[in-house]
Amino acid sequence: MDMFRIADPLGLDADLTTAEREVRDAAAAWVDATLLPHVAGWFEAGTVPREVAASMGAAGLLGGALPAPWGRGWSPVSYGLAMAELERADSGLRSLASVQGALVMWPIATYGSAEQQQRWLPRLAQGEAVGCFGLTEPESGSDPGSMRTVAQRDGDDWVLHGTKRWLTNGPMADVALVWARVEGDGEGAETGPASIRGFLVELPSAGARMESIPGRMSLRASLSGQLQLDGVRVPAGAMLPGVRGLKGPLSCLNQARYGIAFGVTGAHAACLQSARDYTLARSQFGRPLASRQLVQARLAELYASLGQAQLLAMRLGRLKEAGKLTPVQVSLGKRNNVASALEAARTARELLGGNGILLEHAPVRHLLNLETVRTYEGTHDVHTLVLGRHVTGLDAFS
Repeated sequence: MDMFRIADPLGLDADLTTAEREVRDAAAAWVDATLLPHVAGWFEAGTVPREVAASMGAAGLLGGALPAPWGRGWSPVSYGLAMAELERADSGLRSLASVQGALVMWPIATYGSAEQQQRWLPRLAQGEAVGCFGLTEPESGSDPGSMRTVAQRDGDDWVLHGTKRWLTNGPMADVALVWARVEGDGEGAETGPASIRGFLVELPSAGARMESIPGRMSLRASLSGQLQLDGVRVPAGAMLPGVRGLKGPLSCLNQARYGIAFGVTGAHAACLQSARDYTLARSQFGRPLASRQLVQARLAELYASLGQAQLLAMRLGRLKEAGKLTPVQVSLGKRNNVASALEAARTARELLGGNGILLEHAPVRHLLNLETVRTYEGTHDVHTLVLGRHVTGLDAFS
């Protein structure tokens, strides 16, 4: 029984357009055939093959929400449903697609020059090239305005110095979108967050060293790296011309957070399916576990919370479609739905008993992954403060 298809507590499928169903169903079929047979092995090995990016591109899963000719012009809901299908397989694999599409392709399409668009977007859309996003630093995570990476003007070039950390896709990337504080741009004496600009750094480049981050116990079916920039020289045309200041990286993160709010409903549904199937099949004391009141109570909670998360994601999608979605609403969605999915993974893992720690069952993998999803692209607490500031009008960040 395809639980993900019937796990629609509020009947939201009836509100989808034909095009949205087609995107979802095509993504689901691709995930079933291409990812699910291998994802546990990739997770255990701590890697993902480079070929997965090309396969995603061929399936239209990279930058599908961008308008033609760079993307497929998907509606926000279509894009969200595709991210949910990818995350039904694994958060790391959804991260591969969302970093490529929302954090690299979207800013090039939105803020890049025509030359940058022509050079990178077709290759990124097909997965022939892979991109990564360099904002976080070893000493700068939730406070991106304190970044230390600098870009210094030298004739017609820029020279970059600094370190970026937690670059999803980094170890296999062909281009990194690096955010840096500019010095000597000739356009005024801007300092602080207002001086931040984005640069497209080709990899490999002289002075750029990408290293995989070892010891990760989460998002293992993906690649994550640290990028050291020691005098990396890029031409003036490598700078994104269409944005300056923190608006650049934060607007990118807003796109990605929307995909997360939708995507984690796929992990939530996968955990519900696994727990339901296991407790129906396993008997203890002469009866299926699923016949016990305590087990049914937990399954009911997973079912109800999935419906709530799907409803929230769908509302965000329709608001985005109408051009009315606000960053505060995205924070609400990311915070709420990740917390809900993480609790679902914990509950499902427990319902599987001792077998719940085995990779042959999905919940423990989703549990470990979602601990990271709760942290990256704005921690749960940071989004809590965003909502608190909205409610009170008072800033608790400083």
